[in-house]
Amino acid sequence: MDLTPDVLTACLRRIATVLREQRQYLTDLDSPIGDADHGTNMDRGFTAVQAKLDGGAGQEPAAQLKLVAMTLISTVGGASGPLYGTAFLRAATALAGKPVLTLDDCVAGLNAAVQGIRDRGKATTGEKTMLDALVPAQEALSAAATEGASLQEAFQRAADAAEAGAQATIPLLATKGRASYLGERSIGHQDPGATSSALMLRAVADTLAGAVPL
Repeated sequence: MDLTPDVLTACLRRIATVLREQRQYLTDLDSPIGDADHGTNMDRGFTAVQAKLDGGAGQEPAAQLKLVAMTLISTVGGASGPLYGTAFLRAATALAGKPVLTLDDCVAGLNAAVQGIRDRGKATTGEKTMLDALVPAQEALSAAATEGASLQEAFQRAADAAEAGAQATIPLLATKGRASYLGERSIGHQDPGATSSALMLRAVADTLAGAVPL
């Protein structure tokens, strides 16, 4: 199974639905260490993405990903908009000209997205950011591809790794972003950006697995 434009659209719609459902959860995570707006911001951004998907029907994956990027940059506040926007834009650039995406293409796209976040945020793992979920997911997706796993299985592994990574931010000291201002008081809280990253990857995995109707 390859990732066709229609399946990618279904994944993006599912992401929007999940972020809407988990808006309060993400806001609750953000309240003690951020500005208590991560859930609202992410919901607003992907609601705008969802509204634009019909107009992008039939577009190649790169065009869809660029649409997501530009929409998030223009609608999501705080650091999340530029970071996620950069991630989707880098992925779009890496996948330009491909009518459908193989698992190897998805690995290349995620690699580019993660590098974009590293570059934009000047961050690395262990600093209590979305990278603590995305880098384990990146590694899991790449390993699954090397082992010959299916697209569905690979994204299940990536989602599992992202969820474990998000939970592993709880004992970390934040050294980047708004949470870093709190110093040791940031310890004991799960990072909302890592959590939204994990939620998005789980939405993709569930869509590919058929848990969500296409």
